[in-house]
Amino acid sequence: MKKKTLSPEQHRILMEKGTEPPFSGRLLNHKEKGVYECANCGSSLFSSETKFDSGSGWPSFHDVINNKKVVLKTDASLGMKRVEVSCKQCGGHLGHVFDDGPQPTGKRYCINSLALEFKKNR
Repeated sequence: MKKKTLSPEQHRILMEKGTEPPFSGRLLNHKEKGVYECANCGSSLFSSETKFDSGSGWPSFHDVINNKKVVLKTDASLGMKRVEVSCKQCGGHLGHVFDDGPQPTGKRYCINSLALEFKKNR
């Protein structure tokens, strides 16, 4: 597992389970074809093929590249019951998943831009 040097904001999100402000992330309106990787360890998590505009203010995906690359667990913080999404390889907090996304999965993986790095398809 290769760990990258994180900015203070990336560390706050990935290691301290923080959240970036809505509509502030650099990858929110990103449209290039490629793969979104964990900003901490480089694990391939989401494909541009599953990215969609949810209107939520965070990059959203209707599926992961491989279910074995993420960990889902109940998050009852902030007085809400949500499902947290973490990177299985390094444990970094990515965001949350909700059951109000598009088909074929019906899922909306709502992910912090700062938790991701983008690799363009060649």
